[in-house]
Amino acid sequence: MEEKKKIHAIMIPYPLQGHVIPFVNLAIKLASTYSFTITFVNTQSVHRQISNSSGSDSDIFAEARGSGLDIRYRTVSDGFPVGFDRSLNHDQFMEGVLHVFSAHVDEVVGEIVGSSEKVDCLIADTFFVWASMVAEKYELVNVSFWTEPALVLTLYYHLELLKKNGHFASSVDNLRDDTIDYIPGVQAIDPTDLMSYLKSTDIWSVVHRIIYKAFTDVKKANFIICNTIQELEPNTISTLHTKQPTYAIGPIFPHGFTKGPVATNMWAESDCTQWLNSKSQGSILYISFGSYAHTSRHDIMEIAHGLLLSGVNFIWVLRPDIVSSNDTDYLPENFEENVRGRGLIVPWCNQIDVISNPSIGGFLTHCGWNSILESIWCVVPLICYPLLTDQFTNRKLVVDDWKIGINLCDNGLVTRKEVADKIDALMNGKASEELRNEIKKTKIILEDALATNGSSERNMRDFIEDLNVKVEHIQHK
Repeated sequence: MEEKKKIHAIMIPYPLQGHVIPFVNLAIKLASTYSFTITFVNTQSVHRQISNSSGSDSDIFAEARGSGLDIRYRTVSDGFPVGFDRSLNHDQFMEGVLHVFSAHVDEVVGEIVGSSEKVDCLIADTFFVWASMVAEKYELVNVSFWTEPALVLTLYYHLELLKKNGHFASSVDNLRDDTIDYIPGVQAIDPTDLMSYLKSTDIWSVVHRIIYKAFTDVKKANFIICNTIQELEPNTISTLHTKQPTYAIGPIFPHGFTKGPVATNMWAESDCTQWLNSKSQGSILYISFGSYAHTSRHDIMEIAHGLLLSGVNFIWVLRPDIVSSNDTDYLPENFEENVRGRGLIVPWCNQIDVISNPSIGGFLTHCGWNSILESIWCVVPLICYPLLTDQFTNRKLVVDDWKIGINLCDNGLVTRKEVADKIDALMNGKASEELRNEIKKTKIILEDALATNGSSERNMRDFIEDLNVKVEHIQHK
């Protein structure tokens, strides 16, 4: 029998922290377990941020390659100077991602295809708008990697249904607020649980235009792979699969759920190990919201006062965009002095190292999908404080469907008393015990999915088998 040719995939993550991490983990898994050759392409800006935070400007996959993995590394311009502040100029940057980035990707993919052995497929983030164009031009199998839950994917996928039924893209006066029960594979969802962009009255922002184009383009993909678990979203995944080959292959974690050999953090990490180890098991609340650009000063102040009232031990990640600002109005006067000994404030940390420490008993989170999956794996129940995009929809899964977390505020307004009450409910008493029991059950689902004959491993094998067939078909056209 002729031996199957080794697959060579070009992988291009969306240039945001939460997307780069699962892309890196998937690259390592494909190279280590399935003997793929990977050419991984980061933007020059992301590479510079990772290099600055890690203190090394070398190829980020050098250590992985040293252990025998066939992973090459390239960088590509996103159309802006490396020193351009992409956070401060968000909309301008997104316009570049929409209109300019594709030309740079086209150029670098052309170089890779022209200078190396045969390249077989392109694995690109679903939010990119150019994947089908590049894949078709260079005769590559088009694989779309979705880094969020399938529920979010299918809601974007069916934008036209939401629009047709008046739950999106209608005027404020005509926008329906009743339950949405017509999306294939979704039993029911309230409009308040839609992603923030689908609740906006401005439906022609640059991000909206990216969404429209990306979710037209994804329907041209040969395969969709999702960083989710079939047993957690069975109807959604199976219904998507009837429209397009869709595989739940998550959770995509580093091997052994430890800090991997590849640097992915875009900010310098604080080592919290000694402080964490000085506290008793399950006694610390971990707090991290990712970006603070959408966090109001009022909410941060009330959360801080709630922490003071609660008396709980905590570690709070306050991103450099606040810590370095010299603006003390974000926190109560003498806050750090008043929590000394029981509270630690750091600008950034390695979340896997922190959340897997036995001293962590709860997580106050913005509900990013990576954070949710990591919390489940570490059996750490959640207080949900969604801020934007998919986080509101993720909150629904955590609180309403899986019952592994609680809301920070039930009525939309963050108050210090409710913050203190919710922290107490999460960390102590009957409600805490119920949450921990549910999240233990959910972790078993993740473990079973990643077992040799588990759903995610079977789906991965099916995807790779189907990918091989498609590669052969394209090569023999």
